[in-house]
Amino acid sequence: MKTRFAFGLSVALLFAGVAHAQQAAQDQPAGDLVPPTSASDFTSGQLDAVLAGSWRSEHNKARDVYRHPKATLQFFGLQPDKTVIEITPGGGWYTEILAPLLRDNGHYVAAVSGGKSGEDKQDADALRTKFKADPAEYGKAGIVIFNPKAPVFGPPGSADMVLTFRNVHNWTMAGNAEATFKAFYAVLKTGGTLGVVDHRAAPGATLDSVKESGYLPTDYVIKLATDAGFKLDGQSEINANPKDTKNYPKGVWTLPPTLTLGDKDRDKYLAIGESDRMTLRFVKTGVNKAPATPASNSTASH
Repeated sequence: MKTRFAFGLSVALLFAGVAHAQQAAQDQPAGDLVPPTSASDFTSGQLDAVLAGSWRSEHNKARDVYRHPKATLQFFGLQPDKTVIEITPGGGWYTEILAPLLRDNGHYVAAVSGGKSGEDKQDADALRTKFKADPAEYGKAGIVIFNPKAPVFGPPGSADMVLTFRNVHNWTMAGNAEATFKAFYAVLKTGGTLGVVDHRAAPGATLDSVKESGYLPTDYVIKLATDAGFKLDGQSEINANPKDTKNYPKGVWTLPPTLTLGDKDRDKYLAIGESDRMTLRFVKTGVNKAPATPASNSTASH
């Protein structure tokens, strides 16, 4: 409760006199994303308050040492008054940070694949349960369902920022990475930011030699974005891990947090930590290259 009060007081002091964003409807269509209302940057203190929030699970907090959320979000230029779409948030690790940060003056949208069964459905159901169980933190967050074969994340030019963490390798293996990046470009406003974090292959590795391992060449990911129309705006070593040799029996999933091999060499892999990761920032500089896909392919819910 003390953390919640401190964060609330910080927001009140920092945003006194600024009109709050209108509350998003609980079950809004994908096109009704809340527009930005101010131009203030997040302070370091605001990020610290949310990272320490009681609503974050202890398991997720333990991953901060590997995922560097504060530095990563600062590098991407996250601001409190923006519409931010997180693509495929999985179990909601970054959701626990982004949704509360954006609650009062911006809008957080989780984009999840529209699978009717399996992991996709489990993730979507888990997010809805999380949002419903804690309306104080997630009551204004939204969910948009997309078709991975023809992805649409909202109406063209409706988002200020698109973020995705450790997902590009999955889209690459599924053969829909190019379409996904084009959809990022379509949903972002001109000047909007795309932030990407993913497992980084060893220098000189080819895509064919590593794509089943979960690692990707950095130049491949950059090309996906630039082919879609983005301009590379920055690279960071925030999420680098020099201990990661990138050569394991079960690929990147050998390392924590997955630890696919179970107890076999567990201490060895725990000592390495999570994977070495690229952290890339792109900007949309011009008009959409690809024609807009009909909005009927996308639905939104909580």
